[in-house]
Amino acid sequence: MPIDLDAVLKALAHPLRRQMLHWLQEPERHCPAQTHPFEIGVCAGQFDRRCGLSQSTVSAHLATLQRAGLVSRHRIGQWHFFRRDEATIAAFLHQLGETL
Repeated sequence: MPIDLDAVLKALAHPLRRQMLHWLQEPERHCPAQTHPFEIGVCAGQFDRRCGLSQSTVSAHLATLQRAGLVSRHRIGQWHFFRRDEATIAAFLHQLGETL
């Protein structure tokens, strides 16, 4: 699967977005206050609380990660849940290794 290296690199250029991906790697550890099952993802509100930033700023960062294919979004009612896209991350790392 071809990955847009530039889009992923731009998404990873911001330290908060890298931190968000890290939190999604172990959501039970980093978002213990979540009441929904982690199988559906981490609720966007958990990022708001964890970052201490406005909802709109956090949403913009999550949208950047989603456009790059690094996370997927699932909506349930009014809530948005995010999960890492491990296949895309693995493909990116493989493609980056071949490029360099």
